Amino acid sequence: MDFKQIQELIKMVNKSNIGEVTIEQKDFKVTVKQKEDPVQHVVTAAAAPVMAAAPIAPVAAAAPAAAAPEKPKAAPAATDNLVTIKSPMIGTFYRKSSPDKPNLVDVGSDVAPGSVLCIIEAMKLFNEIESEVKGRIVKVLVDDASPVEYDQPLFLVEPA
Repeated sequence: MDFKQIQELIKMVNKSNIGEVTIEQKDFKVTVKQKEDPVQHVVTAAAAPVMAAAPIAPVAAAAPAAAAPEKPKAAPAATDNLVTIKSPMIGTFYRKSSPDKPNLVDVGSDVAPGSVLCIIEAMKLFNEIESEVKGRIVKVLVDDASPVEYDQPLFLVEPA
């Protein structure tokens, strides 16, 4: 089972009334559980990515809302036409392909569909996150080497 299949499984569980799903293959087992009270769940970098994914999604939506009052009042009106690129998985966000290389993208960088924007490390695998839109990076929403959650906003892109 690859990461895309696990992501689809998490999406299915989040959108349904299923409380728990377990899939077991040869030497691989995945359990996705929904919690009724996700507010009590504490996210740490050492959390098991698959098992923590279902209850984290609602918390991720609350985090950007909490940060919104700190922004100037003019910012929300200006973001109406921006595209938000979100994390497709839980892991550690990296802006560089390796520590001695420059950032893959910066504010003002032009991107096209297929352009690598960042790397997310999950379970010792480095996954390149590609742009799905053509445009210009307006804002990077995550610090380098920070843990990210499933569906967490990573970049704001002004479509071209």
